[in-house]
Amino acid sequence: MAKEGVEKAEETEQMIEKEAGKEPAEGGGGGGSHRLGDAQEMRAVVLAGFGGLNKLRVTRKAMPEPQDGELKIRVKACGLNFIDLMVRQGNIDTPPKTPLVPGFECSGIVEALGDSVKGFEIGDRVMAFVNYSAWAEVVCTPVEFVYKIPEDMSFSEAAAFPMNFVTAYMMLFEVANLREGMSVLIHSAGGGVGQAVAQLCSTVPNVTVFGTASTFKHEAIKDSVTHLFDRNADYVQEVKRISAEGVDIVLDCLCGDNTGKGLSLLKPLGTYILYGSSNMVTGETKSFFSFAKSWWQVEKVNPIKLYEENKVIAGFSLLNLLFKQGRAGLIRGVVDKLIALYNQKKIKPVVDSLWALEEVKEAMQRIHDRGNIGKLILDVEKTPTPLVSQRRVGEGLVTDGMNANKERKRLRQEHFQSHPRAEGRGQKPQPGPVT
Repeated sequence: MAKEGVEKAEETEQMIEKEAGKEPAEGGGGGGSHRLGDAQEMRAVVLAGFGGLNKLRVTRKAMPEPQDGELKIRVKACGLNFIDLMVRQGNIDTPPKTPLVPGFECSGIVEALGDSVKGFEIGDRVMAFVNYSAWAEVVCTPVEFVYKIPEDMSFSEAAAFPMNFVTAYMMLFEVANLREGMSVLIHSAGGGVGQAVAQLCSTVPNVTVFGTASTFKHEAIKDSVTHLFDRNADYVQEVKRISAEGVDIVLDCLCGDNTGKGLSLLKPLGTYILYGSSNMVTGETKSFFSFAKSWWQVEKVNPIKLYEENKVIAGFSLLNLLFKQGRAGLIRGVVDKLIALYNQKKIKPVVDSLWALEEVKEAMQRIHDRGNIGKLILDVEKTPTPLVSQRRVGEGLVTDGMNANKERKRLRQEHFQSHPRAEGRGQKPQPGPVT
């Protein structure tokens, strides 16, 4: 049975290579470019089609060149976000065509400038938003989505910065108008956005932060929030036991039945913000049942009830704001404020672990398992750690589905222990006012 599984995996990989239209990358790590015929090529993660982890493959592609108004960036690090899992599954409103290179944010060094680009020079250290294609050795992206990074910010920190902190800042200050003495409930408090929210709340005096997270994360993040609850417990009653009226702001990345719970916790003039729907992701592939269940559990909002109870409901999608709604100028102003806070040592990205491009499947599985504290980063120059799980399955040590799942879970944890964690994880920034 194990032999059949290995043969099936090899067939899947060959299919992905064929769909991607390129030969597979040999070896891995180390960065640098190669030549295929007359064109320079690069390593990139390719999603051959929507589905499970077996749809991902590191391959070689032609290196892009900057168009008018674009910068060419030699990528050093890429950020992984939960939205990347949903893209892989095709679990988004307008799925792009495949094959494609996933990823929405990266950091690196400017290598070339397109026509009409001003304000940047070759050699600048930058972080950037990319409308897909970030998980590669080289990217090209419009200048309005690129930002210079501070001298003392590492590339891994820079790749962990844009999505998480801009999302957190926009929700707290632009949408919910966070002020002194208010209270905030954040789900997935141990994730990248959750940790960014907690840090930004500490820049405003007397803000109470309620957080939910898996219990195994509590020890690591207990100092970043005021009150911490088990994500699977009755957190509504726990919050009301501490604050009978509820909270001023609810930040919900879960959706499903948490929508109704969040609305029930809002004080008068409180704001509920939905910025994700991770409850729709249960298995490795898209599940119609999970989608239908989550949709059915969502509270059906009556505008008259909102009027009577003085409550506000909002949604926030940073990617839509950037790439579909033309608010790059607004986001640049937010990034400038966030960099100032970083330079004042009031905020600092929390990086869970660093992974090679070739380890993207294991990294995505860690996010799927909700095992991360902070951000997972793809380090483009990192040499992959030998995949113990693949070797042992190939040796026939895993013989049935139930035992295979247990073995993979144990080996993923073993594999994670061998990956470096960026400096500064677990350190709490010094609080202070937003400037």
